[in-house]
Amino acid sequence: MENVRSCHHGCADAHAGHPRRTFLKLASLGAGAALMSAGLPVSAARAGGKAEVLLLSCMDYRLLDDIARYMDGRGLTDKYDHVILAGASLGALVDAKPEWGATFWGHVDAAKKLHDIHKVMIIDHRDCGAYKLFLGPETAKDTETETKAHAQQLRKLAAAISAKHPDLAVELLLMALDGKVEAIPLAA
Repeated sequence: MENVRSCHHGCADAHAGHPRRTFLKLASLGAGAALMSAGLPVSAARAGGKAEVLLLSCMDYRLLDDIARYMDGRGLTDKYDHVILAGASLGALVDAKPEWGATFWGHVDAAKKLHDIHKVMIIDHRDCGAYKLFLGPETAKDTETETKAHAQQLRKLAAAISAKHPDLAVELLLMALDGKVEAIPLAA
């Protein structure tokens, strides 16, 4: 049988025999957030080990398996925290949903304090419904227009991350529906 890592939440994958691992990761994050909000030392909540990266991706169900495979292929299995917002970079920035941005920034802060991350990776994807919803369907009228729309939002979020957290590296990526990933340069 092929060893498949399709998700990180109890699906038929390498963790299927360890559903408590996912629960414990979530519980430790909740405990850490509670300690931080209570003014208690973060060291009391810090998880054992470190995560290298905080990953922001879209919620699109079509690509969740591809995202996990991509991260595994990069050697980041169990070495990243994962935040999911509709539209990924756009979701963290869209004025219509300021609570999404607040959630993203809260996770960046928590990941730094609890897991000592040193990089934020953002994976947007093609044919994104959130882009069509918030920016209009013309954002996906052709490949060039779509790439420009994503690059603009990705770079805008990268600049905001660099301004708030100059100690964090940022990597920008755009995934096609077949799972292929292209890097988006930080500068145009």
